[in-house]
Amino acid sequence: MRYAILLMGAPYSNQASHSALRFAHAVVERGHRLEAVFFYHDGVQNAAGLAAPPQDEPHLGEAWVSLANEHRVALQVCIAAALRRGLLDEREAVRHGKDGVSVQAPFELTGLGQLIDLGTRCDRLVTFGP
Repeated sequence: MRYAILLMGAPYSNQASHSALRFAHAVVERGHRLEAVFFYHDGVQNAAGLAAPPQDEPHLGEAWVSLANEHRVALQVCIAAALRRGLLDEREAVRHGKDGVSVQAPFELTGLGQLIDLGTRCDRLVTFGP
């Protein structure tokens, strides 16, 4: 079965991100295919490459990167929601004349069309929100 996750909760603000990550691991451990995680609304903050949580807390951004690298899961970030929250990749930083980059691979800034595509390609689209 092919799954996709829509994550709309910010890390550390509520349980959505942690629950989505646990669900993602359960999907791949049971032999299913996790196509992508789409980060939307405050969920885009999971892609913040400059986040540095305390050492006694899990680093959810790094956990998503590990999942993506180990299981070839696309990490798609809504570009409009990301830009509103100051999250830019190198291309968008240049485009908007900003000095800093805060979103790094394998997180990818994409549009809502990718979310619609996931909904049509996957057997299940599971949403996690605040």
